[in-house]
Amino acid sequence: MPVINQESGTTIDEIADGIYRISTPVPPSDGLPPGFTFNQYLIVDDKPLLYHTGPRQMFPLTLEAIASVMPVNSLRYVGFSHVESDECGALNNFLAVAPHAEPLCSDIAAMVSIGDIADRAPRGMADGETIELGRHSVTWIATPHLPHAWECGHLFERQTRTLFCGDLFTQMGAEHPAITEYDILESSEQARAALDYYSHTKNCSALIDKLAAVEPMILACMHGASWRGDGAALLQVLGQRLDA
Repeated sequence: MPVINQESGTTIDEIADGIYRISTPVPPSDGLPPGFTFNQYLIVDDKPLLYHTGPRQMFPLTLEAIASVMPVNSLRYVGFSHVESDECGALNNFLAVAPHAEPLCSDIAAMVSIGDIADRAPRGMADGETIELGRHSVTWIATPHLPHAWECGHLFERQTRTLFCGDLFTQMGAEHPAITEYDILESSEQARAALDYYSHTKNCSALIDKLAAVEPMILACMHGASWRGDGAALLQVLGQRLDA
Protein backbone atom coordinates (compact mmCIF):
# COMPACT_ATOMS: atom_id res chain seq x y z
CA MET A 1 0.00 0.00 0.00
CA PRO A 2 1.52 3.39 -0.98
CA VAL A 3 2.09 5.36 2.23
CA ILE A 4 1.35 9.05 1.69
CA ASN A 5 2.14 10.26 5.20
CA GLN A 6 4.79 8.38 7.16
CA GLU A 7 3.86 9.86 10.54
CA SER A 8 0.16 8.97 10.37
CA GLY A 9 0.48 5.88 8.16
CA THR A 10 -2.15 7.24 5.76
CA THR A 11 -2.26 5.20 2.53
CA ILE A 12 -3.95 5.49 -0.85
CA ASP A 13 -4.73 2.51 -3.10
CA GLU A 14 -6.67 2.09 -6.33
CA ILE A 15 -9.21 -0.64 -5.51
CA ALA A 16 -11.11 -0.44 -8.82
CA ASP A 17 -10.73 1.44 -12.08
CA GLY A 18 -10.45 5.10 -11.08
CA ILE A 19 -11.55 4.48 -7.48
CA TYR A 20 -9.08 5.07 -4.66
CA ARG A 21 -9.26 4.11 -1.00
CA ILE A 22 -7.63 6.60 1.38
CA SER A 23 -7.07 5.05 4.80
CA THR A 24 -5.76 6.49 8.06
CA PRO A 25 -5.12 4.04 10.91
CA VAL A 26 -5.73 4.91 14.55
CA PRO A 27 -3.53 2.86 16.88
CA PRO A 28 -4.92 0.90 19.84
CA SER A 29 -6.12 3.02 22.76
CA ASP A 30 -8.14 2.71 25.95
CA GLY A 31 -11.29 3.60 24.02
CA LEU A 32 -10.56 1.28 21.08
CA PRO A 33 -8.15 -1.45 22.22
CA PRO A 34 -7.90 -3.11 18.77
CA GLY A 35 -7.33 0.20 16.95
CA PHE A 36 -9.41 1.47 14.03
CA THR A 37 -9.25 2.81 10.47
CA PHE A 38 -10.99 5.71 8.77
CA ASN A 39 -11.44 5.27 5.01
CA GLN A 40 -12.35 7.86 2.40
CA TYR A 41 -12.99 7.02 -1.26
CA LEU A 42 -12.07 9.11 -4.29
CA ILE A 43 -13.55 8.63 -7.77
CA VAL A 44 -11.26 10.27 -10.31
CA ASP A 45 -13.27 11.31 -13.36
CA ASP A 46 -14.47 14.35 -15.30
CA LYS A 47 -16.46 15.29 -12.20
CA PRO A 48 -14.38 13.86 -9.34
CA LEU A 49 -16.20 12.71 -6.22
CA LEU A 50 -14.90 12.27 -2.68
CA TYR A 51 -17.02 9.93 -0.55
CA HIS A 52 -16.60 10.56 3.19
CA THR A 53 -14.49 13.52 4.27
CA GLY A 54 -13.04 11.92 7.38
CA PRO A 55 -13.05 13.79 10.71
CA ARG A 56 -12.09 17.45 10.56
CA GLN A 57 -8.80 16.77 12.36
CA MET A 58 -7.80 14.33 9.60
CA PHE A 59 -8.45 16.87 6.84
CA PRO A 60 -4.75 17.58 6.13
CA LEU A 61 -4.07 13.84 5.71
CA THR A 62 -6.99 13.27 3.32
CA LEU A 63 -6.07 16.42 1.42
CA GLU A 64 -2.49 15.22 1.00
CA ALA A 65 -3.64 11.84 -0.28
CA ILE A 66 -6.03 13.32 -2.84
CA ALA A 67 -3.33 15.69 -4.08
CA SER A 68 -1.10 12.70 -4.82
CA VAL A 69 -3.45 11.59 -7.64
CA MET A 70 -5.35 14.74 -8.76
CA PRO A 71 -5.72 18.48 -8.09
CA VAL A 72 -7.88 18.90 -5.00
CA ASN A 73 -9.49 22.07 -6.35
CA SER A 74 -11.07 20.06 -9.19
CA LEU A 75 -13.37 18.10 -6.84
CA ARG A 76 -16.95 18.37 -8.05
CA TYR A 77 -18.83 16.46 -5.32
CA VAL A 78 -18.19 15.69 -1.65
CA GLY A 79 -20.57 12.91 -0.67
CA PHE A 80 -21.35 10.87 2.43
CA SER A 81 -23.73 8.28 3.85
CA HIS A 82 -25.15 10.20 6.80
CA VAL A 83 -24.38 13.11 9.10
CA GLU A 84 -21.61 12.12 11.49
CA SER A 85 -18.12 13.49 12.08
CA ASP A 86 -16.18 10.82 10.20
CA GLU A 87 -18.59 10.99 7.26
CA CYS A 88 -18.70 14.76 6.84
CA GLY A 89 -16.71 16.45 9.62
CA ALA A 90 -14.31 18.06 7.13
CA LEU A 91 -17.03 18.98 4.61
CA ASN A 92 -16.58 22.75 4.87
CA ASN A 93 -12.80 22.37 4.76
CA PHE A 94 -13.11 20.67 1.37
CA LEU A 95 -15.63 23.21 0.11
CA ALA A 96 -13.10 25.92 0.96
CA VAL A 97 -10.34 24.39 -1.19
CA ALA A 98 -12.57 23.09 -4.01
CA PRO A 99 -14.55 26.11 -5.28
CA HIS A 100 -16.83 24.10 -7.60
CA ALA A 101 -17.59 21.23 -5.21
CA GLU A 102 -21.11 20.55 -3.94
CA PRO A 103 -22.10 18.51 -0.89
CA LEU A 104 -23.74 15.30 -2.14
CA CYS A 105 -26.13 13.55 0.24
CA SER A 106 -29.64 12.19 0.60
CA ASP A 107 -32.53 14.59 0.09
CA ILE A 108 -33.36 14.04 3.76
CA ALA A 109 -29.85 15.02 4.90
CA ALA A 110 -29.99 18.09 2.66
CA MET A 111 -33.31 19.13 4.20
CA VAL A 112 -32.66 18.51 7.89
CA SER A 113 -28.92 19.21 8.29
CA ILE A 114 -26.63 19.99 5.38
CA GLY A 115 -28.65 22.92 4.01
CA ASP A 116 -27.85 24.63 7.31
CA ILE A 117 -24.39 23.43 8.35
CA ALA A 118 -22.65 23.40 4.96
CA ASP A 119 -21.04 26.54 3.55
CA ARG A 120 -22.47 25.70 0.11
CA ALA A 121 -25.93 24.46 -0.89
CA PRO A 122 -26.11 20.64 -1.02
CA ARG A 123 -27.10 18.47 -3.95
CA GLY A 124 -29.73 16.22 -2.39
CA MET A 125 -30.33 12.84 -4.07
CA ALA A 126 -33.61 10.94 -4.08
CA ASP A 127 -33.70 7.17 -3.74
CA GLY A 128 -32.64 5.61 -7.06
CA GLU A 129 -31.33 8.87 -8.54
CA THR A 130 -28.17 8.65 -10.67
CA ILE A 131 -25.46 11.22 -11.37
CA GLU A 132 -23.02 10.90 -14.28
CA LEU A 133 -19.41 11.66 -13.41
CA GLY A 134 -17.90 10.80 -16.81
CA ARG A 135 -16.77 7.20 -17.17
CA HIS A 136 -18.42 6.47 -13.83
CA SER A 137 -21.98 6.96 -12.65
CA VAL A 138 -23.29 6.81 -9.10
CA THR A 139 -26.76 5.94 -7.82
CA TRP A 140 -28.16 6.78 -4.39
CA ILE A 141 -29.79 3.93 -2.47
CA ALA A 142 -31.76 5.23 0.50
CA THR A 143 -31.57 2.99 3.60
CA PRO A 144 -33.13 4.93 6.50
CA HIS A 145 -31.71 3.69 9.81
CA LEU A 146 -29.52 1.01 8.18
CA PRO A 147 -27.23 0.92 9.97
CA HIS A 148 -28.25 4.19 11.64
CA ALA A 149 -29.58 7.74 11.00
CA TRP A 150 -32.83 8.72 9.30
CA GLU A 151 -30.98 10.25 6.35
CA CYS A 152 -28.71 7.21 5.81
CA GLY A 153 -28.08 5.71 2.40
CA HIS A 154 -25.33 4.18 0.28
CA LEU A 155 -23.84 5.11 -3.06
CA PHE A 156 -23.43 2.55 -5.86
CA GLU A 157 -20.96 3.02 -8.73
CA ARG A 158 -22.34 1.10 -11.69
CA GLN A 159 -19.34 0.69 -13.99
CA THR A 160 -17.13 -1.00 -11.36
CA ARG A 161 -20.10 -2.36 -9.38
CA THR A 162 -18.72 -0.76 -6.21
CA LEU A 163 -21.08 -0.20 -3.28
CA PHE A 164 -19.84 2.49 -0.92
CA CYS A 165 -21.43 0.87 2.10
CA GLY A 166 -20.45 3.26 4.88
CA ASP A 167 -20.64 1.73 8.35
CA LEU A 168 -21.92 -1.64 7.14
CA PHE A 169 -19.26 -4.34 7.66
CA THR A 170 -17.21 -2.19 10.07
CA GLN A 171 -14.05 -4.05 11.10
CA MET A 172 -11.97 -3.18 14.14
CA GLY A 173 -8.19 -3.03 14.03
CA ALA A 174 -5.62 -0.58 12.66
CA GLU A 175 -4.04 -2.86 10.04
CA HIS A 176 -6.02 -4.07 7.03
CA PRO A 177 -5.28 -4.67 3.35
CA ALA A 178 -6.83 -2.13 1.01
CA ILE A 179 -9.05 -4.84 -0.49
CA THR A 180 -9.54 -8.50 0.34
CA GLU A 181 -11.49 -11.56 -0.77
CA TYR A 182 -11.30 -13.14 2.68
CA ASP A 183 -14.19 -13.13 5.15
CA ILE A 184 -15.06 -9.76 6.66
CA LEU A 185 -18.46 -10.75 8.02
CA GLU A 186 -17.30 -12.40 11.23
CA SER A 187 -14.98 -9.55 12.21
CA SER A 188 -17.69 -7.00 11.40
CA GLU A 189 -20.19 -8.96 13.47
CA GLN A 190 -17.76 -8.84 16.39
CA ALA A 191 -17.65 -5.06 16.02
CA ARG A 192 -21.44 -4.86 15.88
CA ALA A 193 -21.76 -6.97 19.02
CA ALA A 194 -19.23 -4.82 20.87
CA LEU A 195 -20.55 -1.42 19.80
CA ASP A 196 -24.25 -2.11 19.08
CA TYR A 197 -24.32 0.71 16.52
CA TYR A 198 -27.17 -0.63 14.34
CA SER A 199 -30.63 0.88 14.75
CA HIS A 200 -32.47 -2.48 14.43
CA THR A 201 -34.97 -0.93 12.04
CA LYS A 202 -38.08 -3.01 11.35
CA ASN A 203 -37.42 -2.50 7.61
CA CYS A 204 -34.00 -4.19 7.70
CA SER A 205 -34.86 -7.13 5.43
CA ALA A 206 -36.33 -4.94 2.70
CA LEU A 207 -33.39 -2.54 2.84
CA ILE A 208 -30.83 -5.36 2.67
CA ASP A 209 -32.72 -6.77 -0.33
CA LYS A 210 -32.58 -3.36 -2.02
CA LEU A 211 -28.79 -3.19 -1.59
CA ALA A 212 -28.30 -6.80 -2.71
CA ALA A 213 -30.39 -6.17 -5.84
CA VAL A 214 -27.65 -4.03 -7.41
CA GLU A 215 -25.31 -7.06 -7.18
CA PRO A 216 -22.15 -5.26 -6.06
CA MET A 217 -18.77 -6.85 -6.71
CA ILE A 218 -16.83 -4.53 -4.36
CA LEU A 219 -17.94 -3.40 -0.91
CA ALA A 220 -16.08 -0.18 -0.07
CA CYS A 221 -16.19 -0.20 3.74
CA MET A 222 -15.59 2.92 5.79
CA HIS A 223 -13.73 1.06 8.54
CA GLY A 224 -11.46 -1.87 7.72
CA ALA A 225 -10.67 -3.56 4.41
CA SER A 226 -12.76 -3.23 1.28
CA TRP A 227 -14.04 -6.55 -0.01
CA ARG A 228 -14.29 -8.13 -3.46
CA GLY A 229 -16.65 -10.98 -4.35
CA ASP A 230 -20.37 -11.76 -4.47
CA GLY A 231 -21.60 -8.72 -2.59
CA ALA A 232 -25.27 -9.65 -2.91
CA ALA A 233 -24.67 -12.99 -1.17
CA LEU A 234 -22.66 -11.40 1.63
CA LEU A 235 -25.32 -8.75 2.17
CA GLN A 236 -27.99 -11.44 2.40
CA VAL A 237 -26.00 -13.31 5.04
CA LEU A 238 -25.66 -10.06 6.98
CA GLY A 239 -29.42 -9.63 6.69
CA GLN A 240 -29.97 -13.09 8.14
CA ARG A 241 -27.72 -12.21 11.09
CA LEU A 242 -29.65 -9.00 11.69
CA ASP A 243 -32.98 -10.84 11.53
CA ALA A 244 -31.72 -13.31 14.11
